[in-house]
Amino acid sequence: MNLLRAAATVSSLTLLSRVTGLARDLLISRIFGVSAATDAFNVAFRIPNLLRRLFAEGAFQQAFVPILADTRTRQGDAGMRHLVDHVAAALFWTLFLVSVLGVIAAPVLVWVIATGLAREAQTFELATAMTRWMFPYILCMSLVAFSAGVLNTFKRFAIPAVTPVLLNLSFIACALWLAPRLTVPIFSLAFAVIIGGVVQLAFQVPALHRLGMLPRVGNPLRGFRDESVRRILRLMLPAVFAVSVAQLSIIINTNIASHLATGSVTWLAFADRLMEFPTALLGVALGTVLLPSLSAAFAEQRKDDYSRLLDWGLRLTLVLALPAAVGLGMLAEGLVAVLFQGGKFSWHDVQQTALALVGYAIGLIGLIAVKILAPGFYAQRDIKTPVKIAVSSLVVTQLANLGLVPLLGHAGLALSVSIGACANAALLFAGLWRRGIFVPQPGWLGFAVRLAVGLGAMVAWLGWMRNLIDWQAAHQLWTTRALLLAAVIAAAGGIYFAALWMLGFRPRNFVLRG
Repeated sequence: MNLLRAAATVSSLTLLSRVTGLARDLLISRIFGVSAATDAFNVAFRIPNLLRRLFAEGAFQQAFVPILADTRTRQGDAGMRHLVDHVAAALFWTLFLVSVLGVIAAPVLVWVIATGLAREAQTFELATAMTRWMFPYILCMSLVAFSAGVLNTFKRFAIPAVTPVLLNLSFIACALWLAPRLTVPIFSLAFAVIIGGVVQLAFQVPALHRLGMLPRVGNPLRGFRDESVRRILRLMLPAVFAVSVAQLSIIINTNIASHLATGSVTWLAFADRLMEFPTALLGVALGTVLLPSLSAAFAEQRKDDYSRLLDWGLRLTLVLALPAAVGLGMLAEGLVAVLFQGGKFSWHDVQQTALALVGYAIGLIGLIAVKILAPGFYAQRDIKTPVKIAVSSLVVTQLANLGLVPLLGHAGLALSVSIGACANAALLFAGLWRRGIFVPQPGWLGFAVRLAVGLGAMVAWLGWMRNLIDWQAAHQLWTTRALLLAAVIAAAGGIYFAALWMLGFRPRNFVLRG
């Protein structure tokens, strides 16, 4: 299949998800502002999200997709269906038990992830109550990730890519309709999470049914006795550790933020949401498309194709991620002002969120490159190497925190994450190259020079605009600022891609089949 077209499909549908996500955040920022209550929600939501990344999008996906692709290659769809039933049973009952334990242990979990909230009993109790409401989200989202793994193996990328839109719509509906009707309005966001999780899972069912892959959730013991399920578990164990390292870094940073100025957790959360926009459009889309193709190439021993896939992913990442990083960093204040300022979200909140966004933008290329490089190991069922590298990047991140947080506060936390992400990507790249897994295709020097020229033209334009525009100016209405920001971004993109075109870049250069 045409991987550029597949990646474009996933990316365009992910764009819809991110646009609705920005709409949701725009509403949340204006309705709830930045306060101890929003800090409590962001801490509570982070707990099931961390476990979702651990059990669903992280360790499980990395272990499940390569085994699923291998089973389909060797045993056909019948063998794949057998595996799907057994994995579904094992996953459902395991996550059901985890959800029950999470609801019971919510106070301990909140204290572990954000000890600073314990200074205010009311905020701590609010975070605990919302954690209990939202914890079953992990069960729904793990099953959504399971379904996405099956659909992606069949190269059905559209349904999994559009599913997150439903969570955003749930947030928007609950914030607008439910929040005014509750004594504690912030609880409407907790209810939105669990409603959105259930709706996302239900949305996947018809697609699985059409493929004949709708699982039967039976006895989990039979599932655990399946040798393929055991292979997935053996691969998951180091993957769990690898993802745990990344999540441990998030936990440490959240805990540090909870001890900083009130609102720090929320400022970081809003900045992170903006960072997720390009990360999902590029990193998640490319990683989603690459992993099944890499797994198939490895199963069929097509080493040249394997290396070519990685080379394609890296080039496309650089062409799209570098201008995104430059744009986020140089337009941070304008982006935050247009998207979030208003209602209870003040100009001070804009400035603080923008500082965090600049810190995150510095590491955007690293954050996205990891999603391209790590599948190079996962598809070969080598998860131990990314684990070791993840541990090293965790150490780098926390050492950076020691020096940067006292100087920059919450922005120092964002910058430390960026430094750790870049270190992670660099070590992954070195490992692939050193082992001969990735052999660069010809033309990288010319590619880099032309890319630098295009970026230079874009930086010159944004630097000029940044000196001309006062995003705080009181006379500027929201529509005026929004149109101005859109015009600046459109012109920056036009200048960048026009420069690349004049230097010989063409879309056909990035067409690849796999």
